Amino acid sequence: MSNAAAAPTDTPERTTWLILAGVSLCHMLNDIMQSLLAAVYPLLKAEFSLDFWQIGLLTFVFQGTASLLQPAVGLMTDRRPMPASLSIGMSSTLIGLVALAASPSYPLLVIGAMLIGIGSAVFHPEASRVARMASGGRYGTAQSFFQVGGNVGTAIGPLLAAFIVVPNGRGSIMWFTALAMLGVLILARVGVWYAAYLRDDTRRARPAVPHGLSRRRVQAAIVILALLTFSKNVYSASFISYYTFYLIEKFGLSTQQSQLMLFLFLAAMAVGVIAGGPLGDRFRPLTVIWISILGALPFTLMLPHVGLVATGVLTVVIGVVIASAFPAIVVFAQELVPGRVGLIAGIFFGFAFGSGAIAAAALGVVADLRSIEFVFALTAWMPILGVLTLFLPRAAAMAASPVSEFRATASTGDRPEV
Repeated sequence: MSNAAAAPTDTPERTTWLILAGVSLCHMLNDIMQSLLAAVYPLLKAEFSLDFWQIGLLTFVFQGTASLLQPAVGLMTDRRPMPASLSIGMSSTLIGLVALAASPSYPLLVIGAMLIGIGSAVFHPEASRVARMASGGRYGTAQSFFQVGGNVGTAIGPLLAAFIVVPNGRGSIMWFTALAMLGVLILARVGVWYAAYLRDDTRRARPAVPHGLSRRRVQAAIVILALLTFSKNVYSASFISYYTFYLIEKFGLSTQQSQLMLFLFLAAMAVGVIAGGPLGDRFRPLTVIWISILGALPFTLMLPHVGLVATGVLTVVIGVVIASAFPAIVVFAQELVPGRVGLIAGIFFGFAFGSGAIAAAALGVVADLRSIEFVFALTAWMPILGVLTLFLPRAAAMAASPVSEFRATASTGDRPEV
């Protein structure tokens, strides 16, 4: 990054695109490196003669640290912002990759998985905070820009693992440390901008502007947003984990053809994430949440009953519609709890990650007991939880000034509690 990016000369009304590009790129790098762990499970099982419970423990350690630590990191950095934590988190991922590539024993593999999870737990809430700082008040657009990096990383990570790690062995994971080093350097520059922004914002800081909602009302709204996130992630987990099997079983596609169809869904989700934030800025997040969750229901219900061509079309439509919700959900939750940007980001990114993992495991059991087609017929009803949007507070109750709240976000002054 250029030195110009190091000084926050932009006013809060201007969007700092270079910083947003930096955190989005690092989000992509982070999610690519996360995907390597699952990709090398067959190699690890053969090399270390692991049982399935040991593979499961690796997943548990990684996902547990990545999801459960995020709210704690967000809460801590809300109280005491730590610009250096971004590069430190990516450094943890770097060390975890080295452990995966070179560990001579299973306990060190567990430590490596834990370090990758810690790196993810530190990165997401702090990078989401930086995206909001750099948004210039266009919170939805900034969240979309940040989140789409993760979607791209999730989509291409397995492809890179398949073409690099699987043919060349576990040691080739070491090649990906170059990506981690690049991430450390970028986030170090972002951290310089972050620190300078905080110094500048402290001089003009204002207390967070209250919205007039009671604590109980805010807590209820956060729970509803979490349930909406759950419905989205359960459906997405069914696709990511089992869509290829569904296509092979129902339409007789080859593995390669089914993977291309899955890539269509992942690419459509990336488009949805890009669209969701700007649409939320234009029409308010609540409107996007309505359309994205409940609006996907007719398409998800049709999917199990159509032919191959229609399945491909619906795959794209569902991916775009359902993925547009998450940027709007995060922004809406941050409006509900002004000044707790890190905590909210940690809760929702962590919950999204954890609920998706749990749903994938549970749906696997259902598929074993019934069938893959039954799984998709069942999860097709998940978007009906979108009716819960009825119980979220409307615009009239959200009376806080967005610009004033934006300026208070990085302040060390008083902040309302959840």
